[in-house]
Amino acid sequence: MRLVHRSRPRPRGGRAARARVGQVSTKGDQDTSAIDVEEILGRVGSIFEEIQSDLADLIRIPSVSAPAFDPAEVERSAELVAELLRRVGLPEVEIVRAASADGGAGAPAVIGHRPGPAGAPTVLLYAHHDVQPPGPAEQWASSPFDPTVRDGRLYGRGSADDKGGIVTHLGALRVLGDELPVGVTVFIEGEEEIGSPTFAALLATHRDRLAADVIVVADSANWAVGTPALTTSLRGLVDCTVEVTVASSASHSGIFGGPVLDAATVLARLIATLHDGNGDVAVAGLTRGTSSVGYPESEFRDQAATVPSLELAGTGSLADRLWTKPAINVIGMDVTPIAESANSIIPSARAKLSMRIAPGQDPDAAEQALFDHLRSHVPFGAELRILRGERGQPFQADQNSPASRAARWALQAAWGREPVDIGMGGSIPFIADLAAAFPQAQILITAVADPESRTHATDESVHLGDLERAVAAEALLLHRLGAE
Repeated sequence: MRLVHRSRPRPRGGRAARARVGQVSTKGDQDTSAIDVEEILGRVGSIFEEIQSDLADLIRIPSVSAPAFDPAEVERSAELVAELLRRVGLPEVEIVRAASADGGAGAPAVIGHRPGPAGAPTVLLYAHHDVQPPGPAEQWASSPFDPTVRDGRLYGRGSADDKGGIVTHLGALRVLGDELPVGVTVFIEGEEEIGSPTFAALLATHRDRLAADVIVVADSANWAVGTPALTTSLRGLVDCTVEVTVASSASHSGIFGGPVLDAATVLARLIATLHDGNGDVAVAGLTRGTSSVGYPESEFRDQAATVPSLELAGTGSLADRLWTKPAINVIGMDVTPIAESANSIIPSARAKLSMRIAPGQDPDAAEQALFDHLRSHVPFGAELRILRGERGQPFQADQNSPASRAARWALQAAWGREPVDIGMGGSIPFIADLAAAFPQAQILITAVADPESRTHATDESVHLGDLERAVAAEALLLHRLGAE
């Protein structure tokens, strides 16, 4: 999961939100009088200590899926998730896995199911139980796997990404209990933080069990503390490694330098052609869109940690540049290290390029456009070699679907303020897998994290007031979907 916005915290307690539910407008939607919002919010408040306790138990398990860490902890995490799903009344719960590319077994995922009333829709609730490596423990204010509450936030690795998402699903199911008006399948993945390598295989193997009318992915970010968001677009990804060669071996820079430019310089000149003078991507044929969301520059700079003198690149609004326009960055280079440098002309150099593509862009077409640009702009006839890398589909939700309208109503009822429709500059590749496997399903991307959550960084945390509201919103959403 990747954060998209930063704002100053504006704490708003659950009871304050409950005091404002009478202001929620449902004009233009079907009658929602059958949904007692006050009752649902009250139920969440009465069991929130149990929800927080479940989250703390999950955080205590260091379920890091990266290869260098103990896979037994990911197994232990899956077992606890399965047990928690049984406790909230799911009669069918199973730990599953699919074969990995090397012939072994992928990380454990958990599938739980509870059928709904006859004719009711089925909702798939997604989250993941694996987490990022904690990094140096001494850089945390408290131990990364010792859940600690400070100033209304619960700290610990996975608190926001994405064990907070798991307990949101658990809490909503506990709140509704036997009154659950829809069929529910819960799918808790165990390898999202390493790129979901067996996700497609899991979908293929368990397609019938995972099929749903609505899919809720609790793995994004809210706009700010106290302000919910619905993520409606994601950029896709194309990356590659580019190598330029100017000679078959190194040569003396004093004797041959001048007529022969070194490979590092040639590579730098090639990379420079990828952007125009404003800093916009200069590759022809890429999709570009616009966004109507305002994004304060000061808050963006705060999150990006830019030096004060840096001018922001590109044209258009910040939201455009982050969510609906392409971006290209160099994320790695192989050249002679300074410590090993000599007075010789570097014969070859490599760079890894990461290109984010806008919603609506076909990754194959984007990759071809990038490769065509590189081939036509390589300087001085240097040899060029391009190695293909990862590709990820972008995503654009139907912002006016019945499920989207229901989600906005639920978020406003729980938070007491209208949600913000946001995009995300990063990619969540498995969203495209879900959309391809279940093309008729309506996909909703919700959140428990906020811009202060520091996901993937030290001192990760979740705001407990927002976690309570997220549980209430999901319970209201499930109730609403059953009434559609």
